[in-house]
Amino acid sequence: MRNKVTVVGAGNVGAATAQRILEAGLADVVLVDIIEGLPQGKALDLAEAAPIVDHGAHILGTNDYRETAGSDVVVITSGLARQPGMSRDDLLAKNAGIVRSVVEQAVERSPDAILVVVSNPLDAMCHVALRTSGFPRERVVGMAGVLDTARFRTFIAMELGVDVSSTAALVLGGHGDSMVPLPRRATVGGVPITELLTAEQIDRLVTRTRNGGGEIVALLKTGSAYYAPAASVFRMVQAILQDRQEILPCAAFLHGEYGIDGLFVGVPVRLGRRGVEQIVEIALSDAERAALKASAAAVRELVGRLDTLSAPGA
Repeated sequence: MRNKVTVVGAGNVGAATAQRILEAGLADVVLVDIIEGLPQGKALDLAEAAPIVDHGAHILGTNDYRETAGSDVVVITSGLARQPGMSRDDLLAKNAGIVRSVVEQAVERSPDAILVVVSNPLDAMCHVALRTSGFPRERVVGMAGVLDTARFRTFIAMELGVDVSSTAALVLGGHGDSMVPLPRRATVGGVPITELLTAEQIDRLVTRTRNGGGEIVALLKTGSAYYAPAASVFRMVQAILQDRQEILPCAAFLHGEYGIDGLFVGVPVRLGRRGVEQIVEIALSDAERAALKASAAAVRELVGRLDTLSAPGA
């Protein structure tokens, strides 16, 4: 019996994620959205591509969560983009409401699923998903570090003019300006980039990585990145469904690891069929640990604002 993945949100990230899952034959997909016709139309288009790219996976587009029952993984991409005149707190409150509703409906039909959260602001939306679902922390994980690390590797390859497959890197922390790229652990063909690039070049790459999403938004003018985010989600879903026990940087709920408690923060985790099988603690320098603590503090402040906005009478 083929695995089943629900993708909530039929926008660019959700549709591209569905496409990757289908074309890899990884799972059957249910694409859900509140807009009538949108998930149905995209699902039909993707289904009509199957004979051409030659896969046997099935996709269903729907506005009804009953169709999602029995999903192994639920990917949550739904949420609003910030609109003119909308404060960050407005966006935080609105997206929290959307994610809360999505999780309630999804877990009612798929109580054994693993939740992969993509909606922004990512770290706070992971908290909403964990609290709403009542799942153990192993079954709620956020997509951020895979994407941020891919961007860091891409920029390293561009700077040096090398094949990106020869690069290795790691980005920790929250998904935003406070993320923590680790140049000391970045290599090209096993050679540390600290031996290949100047400090000025490395600083520039770190800054570009932190602003990677914003750079694409500025170029597109309308919209944001979706090819690389979808590829990142696919990599995580693949690791889970195929029980690959693969170590990937993801937003995981920490209980004292790295000296951080009660927060979703990007760290290396071992992903397998049970979700987060292990949180991998690596040795950090004093400067790296301080940067990770600062990033965690930014996440804590965001979660605190979310709690305030959710309080009765707020």
